Order: sequence, then C-alpha cells, then structure tokens
Amino acid sequence: MSGRLDEPRPAGAVDVPLAPKREIFGWSMFDFANQGYTLLIITVVFGDLFTRIVVGDAPDYRLGNLLWSLALAVSYLLVVVANPVCGAIMDHARRRKRFLFASYLATVVTTALLYFVEPGWILPAMLLVMVSNFAYALGEGFIASFLPDLGPRRALGWISGLGWAMGYIGGLVATAFALLFLGEVSLENYHRIRWVGPFAAGFFLIAAIPTFVWLREHGASRPMPPLRQLLRIGLARLSTTRHAVVEFHDLRILLLSIFLAMAGIYIIIAFSFIYGAQVIGWDEPVRVAMFVTVQITAALGALVFGYLQHWLGARRTYVATLGLWIVAIIAIWQTPALTALARQWWQVEWEAQYVFLVAGVLAGLSLGSSQSAARALVGVFSPRSRSAEFFGYWGMAAKAAAVFGMLSLGLLQWLLGLADAILFCAVLFAAAIVVVLGVDERRGGAAADAWLEPSESAF
Repeated sequence: MSGRLDEPRPAGAVDVPLAPKREIFGWSMFDFANQGYTLLIITVVFGDLFTRIVVGDAPDYRLGNLLWSLALAVSYLLVVVANPVCGAIMDHARRRKRFLFASYLATVVTTALLYFVEPGWILPAMLLVMVSNFAYALGEGFIASFLPDLGPRRALGWISGLGWAMGYIGGLVATAFALLFLGEVSLENYHRIRWVGPFAAGFFLIAAIPTFVWLREHGASRPMPPLRQLLRIGLARLSTTRHAVVEFHDLRILLLSIFLAMAGIYIIIAFSFIYGAQVIGWDEPVRVAMFVTVQITAALGALVFGYLQHWLGARRTYVATLGLWIVAIIAIWQTPALTALARQWWQVEWEAQYVFLVAGVLAGLSLGSSQSAARALVGVFSPRSRSAEFFGYWGMAAKAAAVFGMLSLGLLQWLLGLADAILFCAVLFAAAIVVVLGVDERRGGAAADAWLEPSESAF
C-alpha cells in the first residue's frame, strides 16, 4: 500500500502548479462561510429547536428526532440524484462558479425564511430545512471540485485541511455570536432564538464574498445550450464515466469507505447536541463549552492531519482518523460509566456532562481530519477534466450515507433510545477502515493521470 506520492508518474502527466495564495484563501473562505449553516441550523441550534420546541414531544422527543432525521434524509436523497449530473454539466460547460453561486443564493434565502416558523409548524419547518440543506449540500460538492486546480497532488492534503480548519473557525465565530446574542433554546426565549435562521443566512452571504472575488474558473467556458440539451450532455458524460469506471478501481473502493464513514459522521453532526441535551442532560454553559471545544479541536485536527498527509499519505491518514473516531464514539456511549469509574478510582465528583467534554475533544480531532483526508484522496484520484463530476460522485456517496445514517439512527433510537443507538456509528467507522485497506494511493493517482478525455463529438 502507498505512502507518499513521490513515485514516478505516467509519461505526459503534468503536475498542477500551486495556485496564488489569495485564490487558495478565497477557496477556503467558502468553507469558513458555510459552516455557519451547518452548525447553527443542523447541529447546535435549529436541530435542538425543531425537536424540543417546534415538535415538542416531551419527555423523550422520539417523534421529533425521527422527523428531524427524515427531513435531513430526504434532502440528502435529492443530492444523491442531482450531484453527479450537476458535476458532469459543470465539467462540460466550465461554469462551476455559476452553479456554486446558485446553490449559495438558494441556501441563504431558504435559511433566512426559517425565522417565520412557529412552534407546531412542523411541515413548513421540515420543508425549509430540506430545501436549504439540499442547496447547501450541493454547494459542498461544487466548491470541492475546484480543489485539484489549486496545486500539485502532494499539496492537496494541506490545502484541503486548511479549508476544513477555516470552516471550523468560521463555525466558531458564527455560533459564538449567535449563542451570545440569541440565548438558549427554549419556548420562553423563542422570540430571540428564531433569529438563528436570518443570522446564519447573513453570515454565509457576507463571508463567502471572497470566494466569488478570488476563486478562478479554470479553462475557457463554453456556451450554455438549452436545458434539455444540457441535461442530455450531462447524462452522456456520466454514461461515459460509468463505462470507464473499471479504470478507477481505487476510487470505487474509496467511495464505499466514504459512504460508511460519512454515515457515522452525519449522525454525529445531526445528533451530538441533541444527545447532549436528551441523554447527558447538560447545562447551557456546558453546551457552549462543548461547541467551542469541538470547533477548536476540529480545526487543529484538520490542519495537523492535513500536513501529516504529505508524509504518511492520504490513505494512512484517513485510516488513523477513523480509528480515532471509534475511540470517540465509545467514549460518548460510555460517558456515564466513565463518570462512575472516575469517582471510584480517583474519588472525584465529576458530573457526566463534564466527562462528555472529553469525548468532545476526541470527536473534534476526528471530525475535520477524517473529512479533509477523504476529500484530498478524491482529489488525488480525479482527472482534472472531470473534477466536478468525480466530486459529484463524492457528494453522492456522502449524501447517500447521510440518508442511510439518518434513517438508521432515527429507527434505532426509536427502538432502543438514543443512548444505545449511537454505538451504531462505531460499527460504521470500523467497516470503513476494513474497506479502505484495499486502496492503493499511487495506483489511483496513476489512473487519473492516464485518463484520456473523449472528444466533444461523443456528447
């Protein structure tokens, strides 16, 4: 199996020069901007608001949890269908920034409209979350498709890590201001906490401006044909890639591993703060401390592991981060037992909510690093002429995983309760490790270099 990608490359393969610093910064600022949506709407505030206030089926909120997982699963299912087709069309038209801008604008508008949701308005809340999360998730794939244009393969690890670290810094800034000015999630504070939608939308709107100013569209754009012809071209390109997919053996294995890993990650993203509120029963200061802890450790993990990829290779780094995830999930699941052991062994009267913070450190280190390593590997295995399409497959695998993860966790917590259902994530991460052991990083990169683009007459 591979380590560094310093081995000889196929004849004719041309390495990409490192992009200007401001272009890399502009690219990473989209990660900075969109994390405000992820954290404020999906993870920290609106998910908790939806389950406990909008639905409000106390005491265990099982219906709210199930409906929340269903709304996210539907939005991700739509992405599974749309992402590869959009990627193929973008590669043909070479107008990725226009597609990125459309997804960005749709996310901003629908997120702002969450302000108008009232307690008990379950269907409108679900519809707005579905549409906003669909647009946001499409944008994730669109922005990732620019990664292979930003530098040589050996640099993709730290560039991807920089983007992910910037994302967690952006999430920290956005959520810190939101928690400071909007207060706690409660019915009594609903008149203030409902501003979380407009706040997340405004943060995304402003913070992503450097992306559209400095990120370049590589290659000359082509005229946009009518919609029907554009769809035909996109489907034809997908068909061409599917027939040639045997050449991308390592990418296929990687995507299966990403599917398993991302199923676990999306469960954690969507339910970690719900878990803290419902299972651990944390106080508001601990909720804030957990958020800050996860953001800082996630940023550090993305940066550190991103630089380690140059020496270890992206695959080995990815495996290491998945192993760290398993430890984190076991720590989350066994928080009450670890609290009891601390009292027994060291005679310290810690509350479970403070022990839960330790699990948050492990989860944070895993969160940014695992996703960054996977994104860099996809970049290594992608021909530049098909980067948007290949990252469309990455998005498809990740969002199909989200559908699987949300529905599985929703049903498991309905049957077993959230405290035990969370252990399912450890099983997913272990399976992802087993699968990715079959990936050869050097061979996958060579397959991308050897790809010959069909003539345009084929479309």
